[in-house]
Amino acid sequence: MLLFSLFNSPITFFFVAITILIGFTVHEFTHAFVADSLGDDTPRRMGRLTLNPIAHLDLFGTIFLLLAGFGWGKPVMVNPQNFANPKIDNLTVSLAGPVSNLALATIFGLIYRFANLPDLANSFLIIFVFYNLVLMIFNFLPIPPLDGSKILSIFLPEDIYNFFEQYGTYILLAVILLSPMIPIIPFIMNKVVGFFFTLITGQSAIV
Repeated sequence: MLLFSLFNSPITFFFVAITILIGFTVHEFTHAFVADSLGDDTPRRMGRLTLNPIAHLDLFGTIFLLLAGFGWGKPVMVNPQNFANPKIDNLTVSLAGPVSNLALATIFGLIYRFANLPDLANSFLIIFVFYNLVLMIFNFLPIPPLDGSKILSIFLPEDIYNFFEQYGTYILLAVILLSPMIPIIPFIMNKVVGFFFTLITGQSAIV
């Protein structure tokens, strides 16, 4: 699994913490902003249309990111019935979060690639790119409550998707806890994050 050791130095831990704050905040804020733009004010009424990190951090999602290398923020609740096109608009809202992490990774990755910055700044940029790619890819996995699961809602009958969604959290936790024995998620993260990291920065991912 591609994963920085958080305990290499205090500065590494600080860089990762800042990255998590920014990555989770932008990810969840983007969900809320797109939902609000498409006609659902639920996130606004729940205080999620904000760039305050406290509103968006999920305790277990943050812990998993720090310890296991993949994680999530506090889900943004929406009411699809407020959308003009509930299925498509709900999918758009869901995909907006991971796309925002890709945008952050791309912007900061290109700065790293083409700007001649000091080593300390480059170290932060590498960590920032890496963990935003982790957030993007992990949240694209098609397991509820992750954002990628909304893709399934387009193709599965509603009753089957609702059943899958009802037990999705348990499925996700089982997959994560079984990762040491059945490393499905680490394999996906390793390959896909590594691909995007190299594509954006021009260098191999840090192990």
